[in-house]
Amino acid sequence: MERKGLIQFLSELREHNNREWFRDNKHRYDALREVFVADVERLISLLACQDDELRGVHVQDCIYRIYRDIRFSADKTPYKTYFSAYIARGGRKSPRAGYYVHVEPGNVALSGGIWCPDSRLIKALRQAIYDNLDEWQSIVENPVFLKQYPQFVGDTLKTVPRGFPREGSHVEWLKRKDYTVWGNVGDNFIDNPDWVEVAAQKLLLIKPMNDFLNYTVDELSY
Repeated sequence: MERKGLIQFLSELREHNNREWFRDNKHRYDALREVFVADVERLISLLACQDDELRGVHVQDCIYRIYRDIRFSADKTPYKTYFSAYIARGGRKSPRAGYYVHVEPGNVALSGGIWCPDSRLIKALRQAIYDNLDEWQSIVENPVFLKQYPQFVGDTLKTVPRGFPREGSHVEWLKRKDYTVWGNVGDNFIDNPDWVEVAAQKLLLIKPMNDFLNYTVDELSY
């Protein structure tokens, strides 16, 4: 089965998100996941050619499971309706800035940065951005970067954190709770036989931002 069947499978799963349907279509899932894992493994290798800290990262540490944790969720559907992987030193559970691939019908995207940092890390990241604002803005406001990653995603505070000036170009950056960029690439993106190579080129645009963020992560000895 080719990877181009993935969006169709996920669309059907969205309509039939139950264990019976999934059991009957498990052979399709297994085949598609095998292709996705191989693609992400190749993607890690390509990224590692220019991002040394990804050398030795294992694909199985980066791929997310399709099974949802429904213990504390109001949504009791048992399966995620997307395939995804977070590529960073330490894998998907790493606190480090990394690269993210999300494949979902209507929302195929490349992404990166840091998502949901703990209170100690977010405080340090805000301070680092404030202290090095010109460097930060030169990275995230670069036209080439913005063309591929036009938006930061995640929650923001209503006011500037305590201890920082209330006015200035730093204000919106310091109100962020996450430092994650998102760039949609269209459902047909992964149908292309060279999608991994193209994705690597696009994701490496995030490397300067990740390097900036990970400098602070390293200072905190995560």
